[in-house]
Amino acid sequence: MLRSRYDVVVAGGGHNGLVAAAYLARAGRRVLVLERLGHVGGLAVSTQAFDGVDARLSRYSYLVSLLPAKIVKDLGLAVELRRRRYASYTPVGETGLLVDGGDAERTAASFARVSGGNADFDAWGRFYAMTAEVASRVAPTLLEPLMGRGAMRDLVGREAWRDLFERPIGEVVDQRFTSDTVRGVVLTDALIGTFADPRDEGLLANRCFLYHVIGDGTGDWNVPVGGMGAVSGALADIARAAGAEIRTGAEVVAVSPSGEVVFRDEAGEHTVTGDRVLANVPPAVLARLLGTEEDPVPEGAQLKINMVLSRLPRLKDPEVGPAEAFSGTFHINEGRDQLARAHAEAARGEIPSLPPAEVYCHSLTDPSVLGPGLRAAGAQTMTLFGLHMPARLFRADPDGARERAVRATLASVNRVLAEPLEDCLLRGPDGRPCLEARTPVDLEDETGLPGGHIFHRDLSWPFGEAGAWGVETGFERILLCGAGARRGGGVSGIPGHNAAMALLS
Repeated sequence: MLRSRYDVVVAGGGHNGLVAAAYLARAGRRVLVLERLGHVGGLAVSTQAFDGVDARLSRYSYLVSLLPAKIVKDLGLAVELRRRRYASYTPVGETGLLVDGGDAERTAASFARVSGGNADFDAWGRFYAMTAEVASRVAPTLLEPLMGRGAMRDLVGREAWRDLFERPIGEVVDQRFTSDTVRGVVLTDALIGTFADPRDEGLLANRCFLYHVIGDGTGDWNVPVGGMGAVSGALADIARAAGAEIRTGAEVVAVSPSGEVVFRDEAGEHTVTGDRVLANVPPAVLARLLGTEEDPVPEGAQLKINMVLSRLPRLKDPEVGPAEAFSGTFHINEGRDQLARAHAEAARGEIPSLPPAEVYCHSLTDPSVLGPGLRAAGAQTMTLFGLHMPARLFRADPDGARERAVRATLASVNRVLAEPLEDCLLRGPDGRPCLEARTPVDLEDETGLPGGHIFHRDLSWPFGEAGAWGVETGFERILLCGAGARRGGGVSGIPGHNAAMALLS
């Protein structure tokens, strides 16, 4: 039976809302979670995307870095996260740059082939030693009340503060590295899901870079066994077991500052009241629900292409096997100058002529996402994440622009392979190739993300008003617990944890 009053109503059943619900229910609070879709998980879901093809794809988000071990331990989250040995491979002509986490000598030799010497490999070691130190210091603070700017500066040290928090990351990378390829590999972490110029004084790219290198104190990007849906599913089980009530197919249509929540399901419209309301929705959506002035609509900037391959494509590089290259992040036309050219074209309203992108084969690390028949046949999943594809490019002609963007992106991929990727696509029982594409506009339509922005809005610095939790909204009864909170973004559970701690404290 639906109560009329709860201690906490959570609007949105994404992974952050589930984390908050689990903590609060375990603390004895009466919790109701309302989710518009027919399933929980938000963007952290696994889907059989192609009819008759036994493969579970992480359709939207696909790797885990920011999820703290403390949340995993606190909640008893039984999800296996596997480390990838190969960090990345970047094809360059007939060779490529392989970053092999299990063989430093091989990595050094690869740097020498691509950059013409040892200087960039040595610079790489120094730079990532610095980011590793920042990660070890900053990551624990993400689950605590906010530090002020000065305290954060003292914590990370003078060099790191200057190069990561004060100077545009593009300038820093240009100064530290000489190879266009190496510069591009570093800069991609500053641009994932973010439409930005790395040399811009606004430092949006710096904020994006920071969150990509500090995850759980290591910056490792790990593979969730069973796909992203395994993470959300386990969190939902924990929340339910603790007593939280989770309703799917329940769309929140209004929230009042007094804690009244109106939602609609197949039975009609209902009203419940929460002593506190946790909003696991983008800030722009919360403003609409409250009837207040909306924040500027954010703009996502990515093209996501999900595929199932009958086999891995051949490479031009005889020194690296396809299974090595594609089990890490495979960079495609992401040199520093290529990234800058694509950004300039997109800023002019043009689909980039040579779209930068990166691909990764989840099934090489976790074969369980494939059915037995596909595994035996050598099939693999492939996820492509395209950069500098802002929503503005798809507004006027969503279907036509998507088709043009996919065509241009596949052509970009094929330039660095020894054979067309299309020749490797698995075909389903209906004869169609197993490929689906999602633009920011598609994401907005399907998931309700304004502008299709995967972080809900531009990322913020992990410091702020000292003592606050970064989840406050200006209304005492209402807290943010989604990616749009300070220190939100990515699959982390951090905003959910912090909203719960703000409430409990």
